[in-house]
Amino acid sequence: MKRIFSHPLVALAAGLCLRLSFVFKFPANSGDTVLYEQMATNWLKHHVYAMEVFGRITPVDLRMPGYPAFLAIVYAITRGTGPDARVGVMIAQAFVDLLSCVLIATLAATLWLMVNERNPPGRVFAAALWMAALCPFTANYAAVPLTEIFAIFFTAAALLPLCLLVGRPRNNGWMFIKKDFPFANNYGYLAASAALLVGFGTLFRPETPLLLVVGWIVLGIVLVSQHEAKRWLFTVAGMAFLCTAVLVPWAVRNAFTLHEFHFLAPKNSNLPGELVPYGFMSWEKTWLYRFRDVYLVPWKLNDEAIRVEDIPARAFDTAEERDRVAAILEPYNNDLTLTAEEDHAFGELARQRTARHPLRTFVWLPAARAVTLWFTPRIELIPVSGTVFPLKQSWQDDKVDQSVTVGLFLLNIAYIALAIWGALRLWRQSVAVRPAVGVLIVFVILRTVFLTTLETPEPRYVLVCFPALISLAAQVFSPSAEPK
Repeated sequence: MKRIFSHPLVALAAGLCLRLSFVFKFPANSGDTVLYEQMATNWLKHHVYAMEVFGRITPVDLRMPGYPAFLAIVYAITRGTGPDARVGVMIAQAFVDLLSCVLIATLAATLWLMVNERNPPGRVFAAALWMAALCPFTANYAAVPLTEIFAIFFTAAALLPLCLLVGRPRNNGWMFIKKDFPFANNYGYLAASAALLVGFGTLFRPETPLLLVVGWIVLGIVLVSQHEAKRWLFTVAGMAFLCTAVLVPWAVRNAFTLHEFHFLAPKNSNLPGELVPYGFMSWEKTWLYRFRDVYLVPWKLNDEAIRVEDIPARAFDTAEERDRVAAILEPYNNDLTLTAEEDHAFGELARQRTARHPLRTFVWLPAARAVTLWFTPRIELIPVSGTVFPLKQSWQDDKVDQSVTVGLFLLNIAYIALAIWGALRLWRQSVAVRPAVGVLIVFVILRTVFLTTLETPEPRYVLVCFPALISLAAQVFSPSAEPK
């Protein structure tokens, strides 16, 4: 049995079954799904990267082109589009996610080998592969047409050369790589491959260059400590150039089609001439930290009426402030369109609330968002409530729902706890592996900080950190070894 379960194909088969069960039992979609499908369909049929705006096919740059390109390829193969092709899209995503599992396991084994190239990596590889293959939080996103699966894949792929890169200056070469993959031991090759993978990942998610920033920070600490600042500057410039080169066709397209030369999709996903509700978003950041609240307020904007009774009490410091919000919302609810004057009024409220409690806006709420992002069960796409507390009331309402929710909540905590344990174990065992561990830790921290600045704190956005999380967690199952 031990030999069977240590075989990679068994873990991958189990992972495939889990993903297919989500695909056929709990398929899902979101508002972004329809947007991606429109752009992919128009790209395939009309050869224009566009969506329907007021009944007209209009070129847009609301989203990066990577995922619509993937959808268009699947549509061309299956000869279907939109909802008719979703099963094919989700099955393809299931296989991409399994490739991510292999990359995560490879990253975990590489970390263990950095401690000592004579360490047997089989147990760590198997542990990481099983943990990744059976992770329900990532697996269930194979069953929804969104970019999560590709964001996880490119993150796992880029972390591997990045971790090797930051550890390379302190070593004469990773012997376990030199034996079979001599080019992978080359400093320039590692830097170039990491930059290109981040570039391709950016075509799917515009925040992917955070990976490069993390690599540059850790590499800078290593090289500057060795009095090689010039080498670090050349590396940063070269990696930035290669990453940007991947995005040049997209930027050129935007310049010719939209007369705007930019490499990323707009931060607020606004159409040309559309009002960006900066004031409204600033007001949200003074009170919103739970994902459930986005359904009550921000996701209703310009689509549904927003009732002041639905807004949490923490959004108001006084009764007078509550009345001011109700007064602003009254004309909005009549025509369901936020005007510039109304947005300005919300912005003024945000400034006043921040002036009264700056720590609340800039420290406590971002911290609460970070906790919520990491400890909310990522089960938005399956038919359970996701409500853990209050335990007694939730148990009385639905015992099965509460059991599944609490089980996934505890599983999420287990992944985080094992990752912390594994990181501490690696850090203590060898100085050689510390830069690589630093990359993973800094990436998780930096991405979490970035996510707390977004208007809607969606727990799914931390799934991109799971390659780092699982590769560290697998180290707990490593055999004892001596550092080199």
